[in-house]
Amino acid sequence: MSQVSSMEKTAEPTALASTLAPSTLAQSASLNLAERLARPELLDLTPYQSARRLGGRGDIWINANESPFNNVDTAALDLSKLNRYPECQPPQLINAYSEYSGVSASKIVASRGADEAIELLIRAFCIPGVDNIACFGPTYGMYAISANTFNVGVKALTLSAEYGLPTSYAEDVRGAKLVFICNPNNPTGTVIDKAIIEQAIKALPDSLVVIDEAYIEFCPEYSVADLLESYPNLVVLRTLSKAFALAGARCGFMLANEAVVEIIMRVIAPYPVPLPVSEVATQALSSAGVTRMKVQVAQLNEQGARLTAAISAYCSKSNSSDSRARVLKPNGNYVLAEFDDVAKVAALLQGSGVVARAYKDPRLAKAIRFSFSSKADTDVLVNLFESQRTEQSPETNNK
Repeated sequence: MSQVSSMEKTAEPTALASTLAPSTLAQSASLNLAERLARPELLDLTPYQSARRLGGRGDIWINANESPFNNVDTAALDLSKLNRYPECQPPQLINAYSEYSGVSASKIVASRGADEAIELLIRAFCIPGVDNIACFGPTYGMYAISANTFNVGVKALTLSAEYGLPTSYAEDVRGAKLVFICNPNNPTGTVIDKAIIEQAIKALPDSLVVIDEAYIEFCPEYSVADLLESYPNLVVLRTLSKAFALAGARCGFMLANEAVVEIIMRVIAPYPVPLPVSEVATQALSSAGVTRMKVQVAQLNEQGARLTAAISAYCSKSNSSDSRARVLKPNGNYVLAEFDDVAKVAALLQGSGVVARAYKDPRLAKAIRFSFSSKADTDVLVNLFESQRTEQSPETNNK
């Protein structure tokens, strides 16, 4: 198995057939019971290929944008009420995130990661087989896959050459109930200026514009959470999985105006935040926890700068002047690099026990994403790329 795991291309949305064609009826005899009972469009759906589903073998795991830090003080957790169901929206957790984010508690919904918030929005606002969402790729695959899962159409638009919004986006997304913009974008790590995001919110008053800020702690100046008071169609998604180092806890937040929150609360599960998750998340959002997060973000950015410089040097040394190889400026806890010799780099990583992330999206066919990690992991990666530069140098080749 390759150590550079791949993200599957998102399946195209399929309209729900009201009747089955004769050929489909003939094929149904070969289906098992579950397949015969399943909604037809799900049979062709490719599920999201998460880092854990893809797997891999190695000692350095930098394929899921996880934090290398484990900060939980388990001895301080109050788990004395595990025999009781938790609050649907634990007040202590909501208030802690309100204090951290500067957003009113009445505008916050806690969820099982930002992924559940994506599904809640689609379930609450989109009619299956009728409505559409819009997103701009290459981007996080769960927007489209969640829509496909609920038989909601996807207007899959393409980001510009520099990974900005296309010039005709307002016309192109017309009619979409939800418009998802990932900022910073995953997997490219690029950002769209706050002023441009605000223009998009203004240009789409009849849609909910959903800004996914999963990585915003790495570039907080780009957040639009402070615009919630001004725009009833703005929704912001957040998570504790990245900068707060709680990927295993699955705790995210939807920030939206009260009218949107009220609709979401009609469809949310009765107990979406398990008690241990609430305890761990509230601990992370304490004054000490937020301070620690900011220190660790600075440390990750420092290691990321080292890694980015090493990859950039490798690309400049190993490619000709007309090469299309490049390293995108990172704004999250990861960097995306495009290599002309991507197969060679993938083999190099595999042979060195490094599990990074590659993509099947045609636009990213030559790209590998590297998560920022510890100094020890970064030392290995920097030495790896520097060793290749030494081997490729003219002085070495002429010896």
